[in-house]
Amino acid sequence: MKAVLQNYQARMRRVLDHIDRHLDSDLDLETVSSVASFSKFHFHRQFTATFGLSVHRYVQLARMKRASHQLAYRDAQSVTHIAMDAGYDAPDAFARAFRQRFGQSPSSFRKSPDWEPWLAAFGPLDNARSKLMQKTFIADDVTIREVPPTPVAIMEHRGDPASLGATIQRFIAWRTAAGLHPKTSPTFNVWRSERRPASPADYSVDLCVGTDQPVEANGEQIKAGEIPGGRCAVLRVVGYTDNLEPAALYLYRDWLPASGEEARDFPIYCQRLSFFPEVPEHEAVAEVFLPLK
Repeated sequence: MKAVLQNYQARMRRVLDHIDRHLDSDLDLETVSSVASFSKFHFHRQFTATFGLSVHRYVQLARMKRASHQLAYRDAQSVTHIAMDAGYDAPDAFARAFRQRFGQSPSSFRKSPDWEPWLAAFGPLDNARSKLMQKTFIADDVTIREVPPTPVAIMEHRGDPASLGATIQRFIAWRTAAGLHPKTSPTFNVWRSERRPASPADYSVDLCVGTDQPVEANGEQIKAGEIPGGRCAVLRVVGYTDNLEPAALYLYRDWLPASGEEARDFPIYCQRLSFFPEVPEHEAVAEVFLPLK
């Protein structure tokens, strides 16, 4: 019985992977159902029963999430180009749908995103993915690595995680102006608080980019620092790296007590190796580092 359920879930996961990989293609019901070898006459009900939203709604939200990331973080792409990528024939149709969902026009969102409606709008998408995309880890997934010290430029985010998107937007704009491209300058997040502290005001994370050049703030609150070298337990996560808490919890709760190792006095952190929307979300890669003595 368990094997049958796992097979069913694997077929559904295949559907989500196919959608993410082919957001620019025609994702009609017949095409999507055939990916998992389900009957098209029943598939839409199966999908809705499994994920809590229809195939059409899921595809819409996935395309709109990519569009919103392109607007907020990729200035080079025009609104017209982003609208076409999202499956709209005309920018005004895209603008109406965008405003209806987020309460802002695409151009207004690009200039100054209101992140709270954005987070709320994608709740159903995140919930759908979490039903089958929960990461499970085993000890063999963890490697112990000797990590060299890395000088970094740091932009601190302190306060409500709902406003983290605005800090990320400023960080990307600053590093772009400084010529610190992700392909040549590594990207790190250092978590200095819980993901959801009792008070949102206590949320704390450092956005970092590796550089050994003198740090020019250019009007931003940027400071120089270092991610210290030493032994680290490293856990690689592939796909949907927005929430790396399950990986961090596995390292703390399961791996560390069983390993006989002891944590070093530096926060747990991650290095982001590939990013959405440059790659489909299920192909994004991050490594979580737990510093060891």
